[in-house]
Amino acid sequence: MRIRHWQDAASLLLGVWLVLSPFVLGFAGAAAWITVVLGLCVILFALEGFIIPSYLEEWGGILLGLALLAVPWTIGYEPTLATVNSVVSGLVVILFAVWELATDRDFTTWWRDHWHRTAN
Repeated sequence: MRIRHWQDAASLLLGVWLVLSPFVLGFAGAAAWITVVLGLCVILFALEGFIIPSYLEEWGGILLGLALLAVPWTIGYEPTLATVNSVVSGLVVILFAVWELATDRDFTTWWRDHWHRTAN
């Protein structure tokens, strides 16, 4: 297992934070359970980035970040701290995923070749 991108390690730490944050910040109920489950998913995608590097974990990270952004309003998180935690964490998950896609040489080459080939 080798770290190709520092963003995977940062995402792993962010996933651990999401799992621990309900206990550290003191919120419970649906907000806590959903935060823990999404945190575990972030951890799994980060670990997948270590074991089998591909573009899929970054797209999955973007979807998880969007879920973290949307869930406080769709579920109706009671504590404001849970909402802030979810929104900030979601933005950071998206940032790490997009950053990794933008700086990955294999992906940017594929993206450029794919779109230039279809345009011609």
